[in-house]
Amino acid sequence: MATVTHSKKACAVNPLKMSQPIGGAFAFLGLRGAMPLLHGSQGCTSFGLTLFVRHFKEAVPLQTTAMSEVATVLGGYENVEQAILNIHTRTKPEIIGICSTGVTETKGDDVEGYLRLIRGKHPQLARFPMVYVSTPDFKDAFQDGWEKTVARLVEELVEAPAAGAERDPARVNVLPGCHLTPGDIEELRTMMEDFGLVPSFLPDLGGSLDGHIPDEFTPTTIGGIGVDEIAAMGRASWTIAIGAQMRRAAEALEKKAGTPFRVFERLCGLLPNDAFISFLSEISGRPVPLKYRRQRGQLADAMLDAHFHIGGRKLAIGAEPDLLFDLSSLLHDLGAKVAVAVTTTSSPVLERIMTDDVLIGDLEDLETLAKQRGCDLMITHSHGRQAADRLKIPFYRAGFPMFDRLGAGHQLSVGYRGTRDLIFDIANLVIADHEANRQPTPETWRDGLKPPSPGEAVHIH
Repeated sequence: MATVTHSKKACAVNPLKMSQPIGGAFAFLGLRGAMPLLHGSQGCTSFGLTLFVRHFKEAVPLQTTAMSEVATVLGGYENVEQAILNIHTRTKPEIIGICSTGVTETKGDDVEGYLRLIRGKHPQLARFPMVYVSTPDFKDAFQDGWEKTVARLVEELVEAPAAGAERDPARVNVLPGCHLTPGDIEELRTMMEDFGLVPSFLPDLGGSLDGHIPDEFTPTTIGGIGVDEIAAMGRASWTIAIGAQMRRAAEALEKKAGTPFRVFERLCGLLPNDAFISFLSEISGRPVPLKYRRQRGQLADAMLDAHFHIGGRKLAIGAEPDLLFDLSSLLHDLGAKVAVAVTTTSSPVLERIMTDDVLIGDLEDLETLAKQRGCDLMITHSHGRQAADRLKIPFYRAGFPMFDRLGAGHQLSVGYRGTRDLIFDIANLVIADHEANRQPTPETWRDGLKPPSPGEAVHIH
């Protein structure tokens, strides 16, 4: 078991974590016709919007209550009211999702009370879906904001089925963690549909941020799960939660609608996908399609091929807890040593990561420990690229944000196919680094190695 420690530094020098309100807004982006609203200063929203746009290369809807210094001191009711009225009138969303920020949490704004006053004062908003989540950015991290928002959506919008109502055996709720990309969600959707199941994803980033071009501009999110679909989730036969962070939302759904759930803490690797496929076969009553048996064989072969290159490597990984657990477990299975593990927030999975210690810290900690422990591969989001350059080691981008490469939304790591492609990507990165840094030179030949003559047979011992 790993020992989990907190960094003792007075401040984050090179932050690894993204803030909690951004994680909450990210969850709202998986809803159809949604408008996320950050209750705070304009800068809070501008920073988050910049990250989203650079990561997905798409237009992302995000609004602010634009709190000034005076409004912050006197209270933000008028700003919240005006923002909601403007959004409701001009953009006509299906739902408004409100996340707090550090400045308004420090002041102590009672946003739940504000919403009750606004509903009473404006009849057109009396039954309009508005969900508020407390997400101060001076504590917790991106994953926590996502976790709280999904749980709150379940508590606010899911309707309990009538007593004695039959559940639809084909319908399955899926609660994906923030570490899954739109591409991952689409892969999971395909896998479930191949078993005859009808999945409802909450949130559904695969429908809203998969990079498709709409027929006409809309100021709200395009695609995703609708408010009516969320309300009907209580009639599903099962809930599947992916990532330890989603246990809270699954428990809330079970409490409200009585829907049984199962948590899959990771879907990256051979054995986790065996368990997942077996569960889909069990709840659907269908045999495993032949294509997944073939994909399983391809993954096993990929692991065999790649372990020669990945095995024995010392890794430095910086990521949100569930993504850290996912990647470190897979690479440990391939024989790599997780020498440095740095994360952003507490989680029950951290103690089970295959390493000596896990540090809740920043990218400076990741770089310093990687240098001390002789790591030869770094994995984190795009803000870690300078650290990898200084250490002169290969760098694999994973997590949020990823702004200096295309296709972040389509990166795939779940299922047999996603795990296979991830293994090849990392192994090829290691091979390319080996070729770049260890090519034979004329000095090598003078030291006793002789280059083959044209047509001469080369013997490999």
